[in-house]
Amino acid sequence: MTRKVVDCRDTPSVSGCTLTISGEEDEVVRAATEHAVSVHGHTDGPELRQMIRESLKDEKVGV
Repeated sequence: MTRKVVDCRDTPSVSGCTLTISGEEDEVVRAATEHAVSVHGHTDGPELRQMIRESLKDEKVGV
């Protein structure tokens, strides 16, 4: 299974957050949602989770 990654630097924010989260897709969506709510003040809901899921990228593995 390909690990997924979400990086706050890909989404401009006032705070300039640099957090990167990687892992299995559902883990990343769950953790990124909690982070978006607690740090960035977003409201948890299906729209936020879908937006996060759509922004996931495959983790690049170094050789």
